[in-house]
Amino acid sequence: MSDLINTSKPVLPPTLARFVAATAGRNMTKPAYVAVLTGVATMILLTVNPAYEAAHHWVEAVLWTCLAFFAFEWVVRIRHAVLAQRAFAYLISFRGVMDAAAVLAVPVAILLGAQPQTAWLLSVIWLIKVLPAVPGLRQLRRVLVLESGPLLSVLMIFLIVLFLGSVAVYFLEHDAQPEAFRNIPSALWWAVVTLTTTGYGDVVPITPMGRLVAALVMISGLGVFGLWTGILATGFAAETRRDNFLKTWESVSKVPFFATLGPAAIADVTHMLRTIDLPPRVVIMRKGQQGDCMYFIASGEVEVDLPMGKKVRLSEGAFFGEMALLGNNLRSANITTTRLSKLLVLDLVDFRLLMARHPDLASTIDAEAKRRALENK
Repeated sequence: MSDLINTSKPVLPPTLARFVAATAGRNMTKPAYVAVLTGVATMILLTVNPAYEAAHHWVEAVLWTCLAFFAFEWVVRIRHAVLAQRAFAYLISFRGVMDAAAVLAVPVAILLGAQPQTAWLLSVIWLIKVLPAVPGLRQLRRVLVLESGPLLSVLMIFLIVLFLGSVAVYFLEHDAQPEAFRNIPSALWWAVVTLTTTGYGDVVPITPMGRLVAALVMISGLGVFGLWTGILATGFAAETRRDNFLKTWESVSKVPFFATLGPAAIADVTHMLRTIDLPPRVVIMRKGQQGDCMYFIASGEVEVDLPMGKKVRLSEGAFFGEMALLGNNLRSANITTTRLSKLLVLDLVDFRLLMARHPDLASTIDAEAKRRALENK
């Protein structure tokens, strides 16, 4: 009886099942990107009257098809959230709200009496669905949060200069140009245009003191935006270093050679190492070259071409290149990657510093170098 029940359940074709699983996931699928681009491009075509009048049935058919696809996405994600017992969390999340808006905005506008050509302009919301898939936005959000204090301080300077400049130019220019500077809001428009160094030229001071104020406002604008740029650049650089540190830490912790180190020592080592990713069949070092660094294999595999035609393969956790740093500074073998490999590089100066700080690591590397030297004879 149970077998009969199991066989009666509808089974999706494998391709459709994979597509539904990908749609329920956090990442945008390729069809979703196509639907967004097609829908937005068609919405733009909707505003070109000759093209819309010539093919309005096709234009609306494409838009309704894109809307149907987003509705399918929304239903799949709601079902997945219900099965995972997190439906409410999904519905109030940014992604859930955007999915709902992408599906409901246009139909609701049409039901409220908007013209279809006007209602379909709301399909621009579909572009926002792409935002969570942009990889750099998470880093930007973290930078904005961490640097919110300095950024807000510069914003306060911006607003103070904005209001001081607008009041000053209103006082100095109102009598000379009553139409251009008829009130403070008009002067504020001039101050925004000037402070941002846009300079439309629709309103300009003509009195000597007014021009002096304008010059000060323009110079202040350069300083304010220079400060904002510097704060964001510094924040991005610090965040990039942090990400690289965490990636290197993860790679270092996987290398058995460093397994005996404590967290503080691993952090010390992580600062010294740099990570490189190499594809297969890349020559890392050649025999007779000057040696100025050693390598640890975080993942992947390399092949060592020893004398007498002997070949040895080193895999994850092994290290090489240390012999040129301990004795003769010339490389003693050719080494090539056999598959995609992640290597941790320790330069000569940092190698000596590491050996001085961690004598136990120094003895391990020295013993391994002596063993390999005997094998190579």
